Amino acid sequence: MRRSTLWTLGLLLALALFPYVAAALDMDFYVSLVRRVLIYALAATSLNLILGYGGMVALGHAAFFGAGAYVVGILDAAGIQAALVAWPAAAAVAAVLALLIGAVSLRTRGVYFIMITLAFAQMVYYLFISLRQYGGEDGLNLSGYSLLPGIDLADNTHFYYLVLALFAVLVWAFGRLVDSRFGAALQGIRENESRMEALGYPVYRLKLAAFVISGAAAGLAGALLANHNLFISPSLMHWTQSANLLVMVLVGGIGLRYGGVAGAVVMLALEEVLRMWTEYWHLPLGVLLLCVVFGAPRGVAGLVGPWFAGAARGGRP
Repeated sequence: MRRSTLWTLGLLLALALFPYVAAALDMDFYVSLVRRVLIYALAATSLNLILGYGGMVALGHAAFFGAGAYVVGILDAAGIQAALVAWPAAAAVAAVLALLIGAVSLRTRGVYFIMITLAFAQMVYYLFISLRQYGGEDGLNLSGYSLLPGIDLADNTHFYYLVLALFAVLVWAFGRLVDSRFGAALQGIRENESRMEALGYPVYRLKLAAFVISGAAAGLAGALLANHNLFISPSLMHWTQSANLLVMVLVGGIGLRYGGVAGAVVMLALEEVLRMWTEYWHLPLGVLLLCVVFGAPRGVAGLVGPWFAGAARGGRP
């Protein structure tokens, strides 16, 4: 654990120093890129909680991601730009949406669960497309960044450090959660749900609680992305966005502590590099991802397991 703690602190220190290094090398653009990676890493980590630790293969996580972004946009259109109001509201609305969807979806299993989460997400997607007062298919522009006392989010570096701080706190909180009795019970459900029910565990309530927590974190990530782009599109809720998050977790390592983080880094970094070479970057990206999947069955985070020990393995047996 000492080794994993040192690795974690080292990575956080590198991320904290990155804006200064980027400024010295005249590469300020990459500060915004890394900030985007951190936001998606948070969303993928939230999905990894239910997928990797709870065994719930959800294909509708983008509904919570996009809902959080739209809450910020709708409040901005109403003249409410305070981050201390908009961001908690985004997480709360996403949590309520997750509660409603989870209450129905979690009564099913296997492929039926996958399909019903996809169906609910598409319903939410088409709902926001129909809201013409908020842009409909064209999306919604924000009038400006959310307002936070003492922090100017319009400053690229200030916003970067805020996202980094939220990312570090929430990833740490997820780590504590999966190491708790709740996390142990969730992993037990993943391995053998029937046995956990026979032992007297409230399986449905535990899965629903994890689903709601995951949705709330995705909603907060959506609020951050809305400020990052200053634009919100219904495409954030499309099933392809859910599939992207699912692939990030798969590539990073399902059920590994930093699986969602590693997957987001690999996916978005490859996308950015390949865009520079060709406009048909999807094909080589797909080939590279296949190589990662076949060459690293436990994901990218699993490759560094021997060095990143407990931090990478999490609670995976």
